[in-house]
Amino acid sequence: MDDKKIVDLYWERDEDAIKETSSKYGRLCTYIANNILSNHEDSEECVNDTYLAVWNVIPKQRPNKFSVFISRIARNLALKKYEYISAAKRNPSAVTSLEELGDCVSGTDSIELEIEKKHIEVTINKFLWQQIEEKRNVFIRRYWYFDSIESICKSTGFSQSKVKSMLYEMRQKLRKYLESEGIVV
Repeated sequence: MDDKKIVDLYWERDEDAIKETSSKYGRLCTYIANNILSNHEDSEECVNDTYLAVWNVIPKQRPNKFSVFISRIARNLALKKYEYISAAKRNPSAVTSLEELGDCVSGTDSIELEIEKKHIEVTINKFLWQQIEEKRNVFIRRYWYFDSIESICKSTGFSQSKVKSMLYEMRQKLRKYLESEGIVV
């Protein structure tokens, strides 16, 4: 089923939307979550949370590119889960305290911070589109999908030293580009 039809199912509040999403994008979401969490059960939970989040968000907006939309949700949920798991290992009582406090303290970011985040996102996207496709793809696989160096080497046929060199060079260029755009790194 194509993405437009899947999104239409969400708008109609048809539960088949989740089944179709799982069928088409379940492996992608699991791949992203597992790269971040490295735990099958946590990844599975994250993917299920992704479907719920998509179900809750779609009626408010109609995504232009559904694969990117769902990937972003899966990635963000996996990162939050990773942060939670990591924090829990350091100090479980602190996590519990912060959750309790969260019920009475607003956790929303300021408008200025949101605008700055959006500016950084747009600037990074502009930078990436200025790079040649193979470098851009290596960068995205490493820093968006959290692929290992070994995985990138297998899929591209590049040596580890070439991939590491590309990533280092791209990070240096990105830093200079961000600074030239007035973003403090």
